[in-house]
Amino acid sequence: MSAQVEEALQALGARLRGFRKDAGFASGRAFARATSWQESKVSRIENGKQRPSDEDIRVWCEATGQGDQMGDLIAIVRHVDELWMEMRRLLQTGAEKRQQQALPVYGKTKVFRIWHPTVVWGTLQTTEYAAEVFKQVVSYYEIPNDADSAVAKRLERQQYLYKGDRIFNVLLGEQALYTNFGGPEVVKGQLDRLLAVMRLPRLSLGIVPRSASASIWPGNSFSMFDDRLVLVETYSAELSVSQPREIELYTKAFALLKQSAVYGTAVRDLIFTAIQHFDQMPSD
Repeated sequence: MSAQVEEALQALGARLRGFRKDAGFASGRAFARATSWQESKVSRIENGKQRPSDEDIRVWCEATGQGDQMGDLIAIVRHVDELWMEMRRLLQTGAEKRQQQALPVYGKTKVFRIWHPTVVWGTLQTTEYAAEVFKQVVSYYEIPNDADSAVAKRLERQQYLYKGDRIFNVLLGEQALYTNFGGPEVVKGQLDRLLAVMRLPRLSLGIVPRSASASIWPGNSFSMFDDRLVLVETYSAELSVSQPREIELYTKAFALLKQSAVYGTAVRDLIFTAIQHFDQMPSD
């Protein structure tokens, strides 16, 4: 959980604690008895360790005579949801909607900073490679199979590579050249695509070699949109970072990762080596 989410939950918990005390409940135990809750639940909510549900907020406000504050507090809880969105809920209707939601963000961004240690960044993916990625997404999260439409929406992002004055700073780990989605032919097609797009004038493609001296641990992949938003994906959730001091940490991390990266001819050499690797593998 990010510091931004923790701070939001702690501030909410402090406000609810104040409501409890103002209503004459001297302890969390007394409030727990009045609401038929476990005392530990009251403590976790007040200390920002548990996100209260909308129903929890309703019960709390009614028990403390703060019904007029209910709407405001529920809005705060939903803002926390936006900061830390569970993947299952984010993808509950399929993957296409999430891809559609990304387009306005891309349209507004002037400078992209992208780090993917093990997978080729979505905006640079071929149709076949993206299809294999979404096939796994559908299977893993057990969501409706809209992989074809999700791929189409993902590929719409590529328009931004060719129009406007956007700058794309993309870093991939060398492992991204070898992660096998769909077999050798699919991966080789993806590697050919990287060779083509690295010639684009506003795209800087760097690769962090496996044995490069590391200035910072690789960590999770992240995408930076100007200096206003960072998206970080884990297996369970997508984290939206918008607090300036947290964004500064990702800016610093990206700069340190760049210190380990190679560019230009060295990148082409790494890609050709990866192609040769897959040339030697039997096709499925």
